[in-house]
Amino acid sequence: MGISLATTTVGLWVLSVAVLIWAWRVLNWLWLTPKKLERRLRKEGFQGNSYNFWYGDSKQMTKMIMEARSKPMNPSDDDIAPHVYPHVLQTIKNYGKNSFIWLGPILRVIIMDSEQIKDIFNKIYEFPKPHTNPFIKLLATGIADYEGEKWAKHRKIINPAFNIEKLKLMLPTFYQSSNDMISKWKALVSPDGTCELDVWPSLQNFTCDVISRTAFGCSYEEGKRIFELLKVQTELIVKAKQSIYFPGLRFLPTSLNKKMKEINKDIQTSLTVIINRREKAMEAGEATNDNLLGILLESNHKETTSVLLVWTMVLLSRYPNWQSQARDEVFQVFGSQKPDIDGLSRLKTVTMILYEVLRLYPPTIALARSVHKETKVGNLTLPAGVQVSLPTILIHHDNELLGQ
Repeated sequence: MGISLATTTVGLWVLSVAVLIWAWRVLNWLWLTPKKLERRLRKEGFQGNSYNFWYGDSKQMTKMIMEARSKPMNPSDDDIAPHVYPHVLQTIKNYGKNSFIWLGPILRVIIMDSEQIKDIFNKIYEFPKPHTNPFIKLLATGIADYEGEKWAKHRKIINPAFNIEKLKLMLPTFYQSSNDMISKWKALVSPDGTCELDVWPSLQNFTCDVISRTAFGCSYEEGKRIFELLKVQTELIVKAKQSIYFPGLRFLPTSLNKKMKEINKDIQTSLTVIINRREKAMEAGEATNDNLLGILLESNHKETTSVLLVWTMVLLSRYPNWQSQARDEVFQVFGSQKPDIDGLSRLKTVTMILYEVLRLYPPTIALARSVHKETKVGNLTLPAGVQVSLPTILIHHDNELLGQ
C-alpha cells in the first residue's frame, strides 16, 4: 500500500511538472515572446498595431480581405493591391513603410527598401524560408520550399528537364494545345465576326492541357480529375488559412481536415498511377523523354500561367496600340509558319508586354523569410524570431522605385 501511494505521488508530481512546463511554453509562445519582439522592433523605429493575444491582426485581415473581395474590381485600374492585399496596404498607410503586422503570435516585418531587399536575397542562409503552414503542404510542396542540400539535390534533378533542346521537344505540344483552344473560339464567332466570351475557363483548361501533355504525356481529359481535385483542395486550404493555426490543428478529426486529407490521398494515388505507367513504358524501351515526367524519371533513375495569359489579354484589350504592335511582330517573325524556339526568342515586343504584365500582376503578392538569429539589414537590426515580408505587389507598384 505504501509503495503504491508513493508511486502515485511521484506520478502526480511528474504530471504537475509536465503541465507547468507545457503552460510556460504556451505562455512564452503566445504572449512573452511576441511582446518582447514588439518592444525590440519599436526601438528600431518600426510601427504597427499592438499585439492582440492569440489572434494578432488575423481577424482584422480576414475582415478586410472579405470586404475587398466583395466589391467588383475596376477593370481600368491596374492597382490591384487594395483588392488582394488590403491589410498590409492599410498598415503602411497608417504607420509608414517601416511597419509590421501580426499573423497570430508571429510578428512579420514589412521591408520595402530596395537595398534592404537585395541584402536579404543575398543572405540566403541568414534569411531562410519560413516553415510552411502544414495545410499548404496538402496542396503543393517542392523545390520552392526546399533549402540547402535538399534544394540543391532537387534542382540538379530537374535541370535536364529545362535544357533548351528538351524544351524544343515540347513546343509542338504548346502549339497543339493553343491551336485546339483557338479553333473552339473561332467556332463561336457569329456571322458578323463578333463574339462575347469568358476566356478564363478556356485558358485554365489550356494550361492544364499543356501541363498534362508536357508533364505527364497525357491529355487534359486524362489529367482532368487531378486538376479538379486540386481546385477543390485550394478552396478548402484558403478556408483553413482564414483561422488561426496552432500546432496539432491539422491532426484534429474535423470535417475540413478529413476532406483535405481524403483529397490529398486521392491526388497522390492518381499521380502514382501515371508515374508507374511511365516507368513501365521506360522499362519496355519506349521513348518517354518527350514530356517533363519522362525527363524527370530519366534524370532521376505552381495555374499561374493561365492567370498571366488572362491579364495579358485584359491589358492588350485596354491598349490596342500595343496589341497591334505585338500582332505585327508575330506575323513579321513567323508569317503563316508554326512557331519555333528561334523565332520566339526574337519576339521583343511580346516579351516586353509579358514582363510588364508580370510586374503589374505578379504570381505571388509577397515573399516571406525567417530570422533565426539577430541579423543586420542595412541600418536595421532584426531580432531572432521575427519574419520579414517582401510585398512584391506593392514594390512593383511603388512609384518611388519604378517611376510613374
